[in-house]
Amino acid sequence: MWIGWIEFDFLLGDVHSLKQKRAIVKPIVTELWRHHPVAAAEVGDQDLHRRARVGISAVFADPARLTEVLDRAERAMAERPEVQLLSARRRIVSSDD
Repeated sequence: MWIGWIEFDFLLGDVHSLKQKRAIVKPIVTELWRHHPVAAAEVGDQDLHRRARVGISAVFADPARLTEVLDRAERAMAERPEVQLLSARRRIVSSDD
């Protein structure tokens, strides 16, 4: 079994309240779990208006398939016009590790 995750660090555009932030972050999280076979959630910086951290995770039997899914999700996040992807930290481990 192979387990992988990515933590995305986003800089949000013209955001002045947590309510505006939620209006941007919630569709991102929803898109991730609807269009990719991953679990997704906002995982940090909840109290900051212009920053967001979103994490995804997935489990596959094949490491190549896991890498493909994580790559696709990362490309989708990098292409979103309303946010700037500052970093994407990734880790893949085997259940045998």
